[in-house]
Formats: sequence, structure tokens, C-alpha cells
Amino acid sequence: MEGTRKAGFTMTDGMMSKAATMEIPINGNGDTGSLQEDDSLEQDLQQVMVSGPNLNETSIVSGGYGGTTEGIIPTGNIKGFLVKPSPSSRRPFISPSKSAASRIASQVDSSPGSNMHQCHNSAAMSEELSRGLAVEKFDVVKKWGINTYKCTKQMFSERFGRGSRTVDLELETQIELLRDTKRKYESVLQLARALTNHFYNMVQTQRALGDAFSDLSQKSPELQFCSLQEEFGYNAETQKLLCRNGETLLGAVNFFVSSINTLVNKTMEDTLMTVKLYETARLEYDAYRTDLEELNLGPRDAATLSRIDVAQQNFHIHREKYEKLRGDVAIKLKFLEENKIKVMHKQLLLFHNAISAYFAGNQQQLEQTLKQFNIKLKTPGTDKPSWLEEQ
Repeated sequence: MEGTRKAGFTMTDGMMSKAATMEIPINGNGDTGSLQEDDSLEQDLQQVMVSGPNLNETSIVSGGYGGTTEGIIPTGNIKGFLVKPSPSSRRPFISPSKSAASRIASQVDSSPGSNMHQCHNSAAMSEELSRGLAVEKFDVVKKWGINTYKCTKQMFSERFGRGSRTVDLELETQIELLRDTKRKYESVLQLARALTNHFYNMVQTQRALGDAFSDLSQKSPELQFCSLQEEFGYNAETQKLLCRNGETLLGAVNFFVSSINTLVNKTMEDTLMTVKLYETARLEYDAYRTDLEELNLGPRDAATLSRIDVAQQNFHIHREKYEKLRGDVAIKLKFLEENKIKVMHKQLLLFHNAISAYFAGNQQQLEQTLKQFNIKLKTPGTDKPSWLEEQ
């Protein structure tokens, strides 16, 4: 009676993690087959285990250990006997792969215990980061609240005449003059826009009237042999000429309006934004100055001395900010005044020459005025945007 006995070979090279089993047939007396053949088989298996598969290869053989099927020499069982691969069919010697070793090392590092440790560390770092962000936001809100309280207190004290404020008389006068000038220029801008709208409507009416006169002159059969035909023709030409001159004047007035709008709503507004920052810095400076003065009048214990040191630092910080913005406002006011004089001189000259030439009926002088100030008239139909621009 024949039986089989299993002999296990455990691979200790680290390349495979499970035991490889082979079936070795024995006879009924318990004697094994040829010992030489067994020794050769064992040497072959040891060679496979020592050489190890190259994990960078992509060849796949069916079967394997733990899903890994690379570098396995297939064996067959014919009539219950083990068939050893022939020397010609053996795989060549494969050198150990450094990338495979590093990949296995990374797999070892990514073991469940290591993963749990890494997850714990990442969770702790994330929690610490969230706590740090929360503390930082709280500090920002706290500083903002203290600053708002001090500034509000200072503002009410100034309004009710209980507190003192820092005043730069020369700078305050220039700022007030700028605000008054801006209000007056806004009024001029509003009137110029109204004139432009009314004049545009008049030009459109002149164009329609000229078309009506021209139509009556050319398409009325009852006027064919009448002197009215010529009169209608003369009036049609006059209205068309006035319409062309009106469009030229509209180009000059629109340029005037655009320049004033830029001066008022961009240049002056930019300077006034700096003035607002300056006034806020002045209020903060006075608030922290008052706070420092009140602390200096109080008792001089250890707690008060530490508060005085903090108040002293805040006072110096806001004083530097206030002085810097005061210098910025002074510079911007100076440049604004120079720019305003230059722009208004050019625009007022343009407006005067264009209006005078139009109402004098001097078409040549009107066109020369536009050339002098580099004003290009838009061709008819360009004011209306295309359907792509409207999307």
C-alpha cells in the first residue's frame, strides 16, 4: 500500500512569507526515492530561495504564495511521481533587486502597528494645529475688541468735549478744502452730464427733422413744380450740417465729462481714502495716548507697571502709524493740487473753444479744437455693443 509523506520547506529569505510544500512519493516499505535526486531537488529549491524573484518583473505564473506568483518554478506530478524540471528549462539566476528590498522594507514599516502609530501621530498633529489656529483667531478677535473699545471711548469723549485730540491745523485745512472742492466739482460734473443729454436729444431731433425735410423735398409730387421743394431742400441741408457740428461738439463735451469724472471719482477719491486711513490712525493714536496718560496717573504697583509697559509699546506703534499716514496724506494732497490745476486748465480751454466755435457756426475751428486736444470721434454705430459683448 502506497502512501505519501509531505515535507515542508520554509523560505527564510524575507522574499516570501508562507511555507512552500512539495509532495515526495515513497514506496510501501517506507524507502524514499533516489537520494541523489532529492539532494538535487533540494539544491534547486535553495537556489530559487536564495536568488529570489525580481519584483520589478511583470511575468506571472499561476499559483503562488499569498498572491505573489513571480519567480515560481512550475512542477508536475505524473503518475504520482514528482517531475523535476530539466536543466534546460530552469530559470536563469536573478540578482537581488534593491528596489524590491526597499519596497519590502516599506511594507514592513507599513505594518498594522506602524500604521496605527502613524495615524495616532497625524491625529495628534492635526488636533494640535487646530488648537493653535483657534488660539490665534481668539487672540486676533481679542485685540480687535480691545482696540474697538478704546477707539469708541475716545470718539465719544471727543464728541462730548471730555477728551483731547491731536490736531494738525494746516493738514486739516487742506483736507476740508479738498472735500469742499470735490463737492463743487461733482456739481459741475452733474450739470455737464445734463447738458450732454439735452444736447444729444437736440442733435437727434435735428437729424430727424433734416430727414423729414429731405423726404418732403424729394418724394412729394405736388411740390415738384413749386418753390417749396427748394426750401425744403435748403432746410434739410442746414439741419444735417447742424447735426454734424452737434456730433463734433458732443465729442468734445463727452471728453470734458470723462476727464472731470476721472479727476473727481478716482484721483480725489483715492486721496480721500488715504485721508480716512489717516483719521482712523489719529483716533487710535489718541486713544492709546489717553490710556497711557490714565495709567501714569494711577498707582505704581507691579501689575500697573507691567500694564504701563504694554501701553507704552502700543502707544509708540500707533504713533509711528499716525505719523506715516500723516506724511502720506500731505504728499498726496500736494500732487493732487498740481494734477487738478493741470487737468482743469486743459479741460476748461477745450470746453470754451468747442462751445464758442459751435455757436459761431465755425465748423473748421470746431474740428481744429478736437485735433488740438487729440479727440477722436466715434463712428456711427460703435456706441452700441455687439451681441457677443452683451452676453
